[in-house]
Amino acid sequence: MTITLAICIVTFLISFQGFNNYNIVDKLRHYPIAEHQKKEYYRFLSSGFVHGSWLHLIINLFVLYQFGPVVEEIYTQLFGPLLGPSIFLVVYLSTIVIADLPTYFKHKNNPGYSAIGASGAVSGVVFIYILFFPWAQLALYGIIPFRAIFGGIAYLVYSSWASKNQNDRIDHSAHFYGAVFGMIITIILKPSVFNNFIHQLVDNWPY
Repeated sequence: MTITLAICIVTFLISFQGFNNYNIVDKLRHYPIAEHQKKEYYRFLSSGFVHGSWLHLIINLFVLYQFGPVVEEIYTQLFGPLLGPSIFLVVYLSTIVIADLPTYFKHKNNPGYSAIGASGAVSGVVFIYILFFPWAQLALYGIIPFRAIFGGIAYLVYSSWASKNQNDRIDHSAHFYGAVFGMIITIILKPSVFNNFIHQLVDNWPY
């Protein structure tokens, strides 16, 4: 079993339990005021395993299962068959935590704010994929074609804008920082990846 599949299964099972028992969601959600005042730091991680709806869960698991195995295999090639999958798991879990930090500092005294979902970590996985395949042809909703690098830039711009201007209870900053952290931590772990990214952009320009 791959690490990606294991993450998907665990996330599904915990989220499913949360659909049937809101107390589970309440206990596991990212809740900055509880993290700050009660020191419930486990929420930084546990929040990535509960979701608000079936659609929320299915989208995250679908995207993770599309991109996760590719990134996991890349890590295996970079770091070896034993260390690679382990590093992938640590990066995924770390991204859940890092993606929650901006809203923690912003809302640590706000009892009205909370957030759930794996979107920040999933964004990190997608952007690691973009780091290695910037010119990959993807399709929005399986219909609208776009190059990975352009979609990534648009995603970052929108997430940054939405985190400042939208009030839709979606943690857009988690999407932004999760995506950025995924790329940065991969480059830190293997600096040659950045040079490869630049070469991919320049040498494989498709236009």
